[in-house]
Amino acid sequence: MSDKDVFRAIADPTRRQIMSMLADGELRVSDIASQFEMSRPAVSKHLAQLESADLIMVERQGREAINRLNPEGLKPVAEWLTFFSQFWDDKLAKLKQAVEGSDD
Repeated sequence: MSDKDVFRAIADPTRRQIMSMLADGELRVSDIASQFEMSRPAVSKHLAQLESADLIMVERQGREAINRLNPEGLKPVAEWLTFFSQFWDDKLAKLKQAVEGSDD
């Protein structure tokens, strides 16, 4: 799994919605599929991408697959956002200094 896989996985709105659903608790594939107007195999493909990006964990219980969110999988996204947050904080602080300094 690479950081690229994580960003590719969360780029899709359906997969982001699935992750939001799983943030509330574990769900079976059928529970997830019932929330979408697409086939169960299509939902399973989205789940497979999330699992391969390590964003969800899947536990097999007989014929059922129980899906749960893996928050640790979002670490590359959090690190990326932190970098840009610091970048913008620095830029905005410099802008503030420039604006406040121009009043003198």
